[in-house]
Amino acid sequence: MKKVLLVLSLAAGLMMSSPGAMAQEVTLMLDWFPNVDHLPIYVAQEKGYFNEEEVQVEILSPSDTADALKLAVAGKVDVAVSYEPQTIIAASEGLPVRVAGRLVAHPLTTLLFLKERGYPSPSALSGKTIGYTVPGLMDVLLQAFAKINGIGDYTAVNVGFNIVPALTSGQVDAVMGPFKTYETVTMAAKGIEAAYFELERWGIPDYDELIFICGAETRAKKSDAVQAFMRAVARGLEDVHHQPEAALQAYFKAVPDVDQAIERAAFERTRPYFAQTQVIDQERWQTFADFALEHGLIDHPVNVATLLGP
Repeated sequence: MKKVLLVLSLAAGLMMSSPGAMAQEVTLMLDWFPNVDHLPIYVAQEKGYFNEEEVQVEILSPSDTADALKLAVAGKVDVAVSYEPQTIIAASEGLPVRVAGRLVAHPLTTLLFLKERGYPSPSALSGKTIGYTVPGLMDVLLQAFAKINGIGDYTAVNVGFNIVPALTSGQVDAVMGPFKTYETVTMAAKGIEAAYFELERWGIPDYDELIFICGAETRAKKSDAVQAFMRAVARGLEDVHHQPEAALQAYFKAVPDVDQAIERAAFERTRPYFAQTQVIDQERWQTFADFALEHGLIDHPVNVATLLGP
């Protein structure tokens, strides 16, 4: 009996001391396929920051560009990478969404086209076919951008992940949604020169490009796990800013199949935009929400304090 008790005691001790033995599980859905925009997440994973915060994170990729927010709000995943405008649109529609933290702190989204087309201003796209990447977000942003910048009589087409084929085949003349820090790099690697209009330079207010969101119920029931997840990601973000090469190598280890030359070039462009802190500027968020209402992105006013609160 003493031997049995000793074995059980040792087993219990090993379970308590094993990393992740008591970890809370967190499912995270990305907004896109894994790329350097998500690098701080993979740094937190590879460097053991999630383990140290006692969360076990499963990272999922969406099958459709609009999946992440929908699944998070429905409680099918715990946390999702989303976009500030998409989150405000969802809140306006009455969806119970909450903001957990920030990943990329300024707009990366562009209205992108082939440089050879030579459009001098957005209005030159009047009468053209314009693609968009994320239904319910980029098509809505396109409507506002077109109204502000005099793009008339255009046809909108959902191209999803297929940005480059849609452009090079002539299916569309431009695409709303590509990032100036990523798609431009991938296109250049294929010998394709891209040009673009930056949203914030053409009438769209500054906003947090990539954020972490969850459903209100998840936020209430798994608050400790979500906060622990964000603490680990914040450490990953610190590494990006203070140890960029080590952070990049951790990402390459976590996602070994990527084209390292492309990802390195994209990382250098993206790094200045990664969030420096997890302090969310409520006034800036409210400014965007008010703009969204004024320009028809949303039908109902949004008090962002509800989104940003517990």
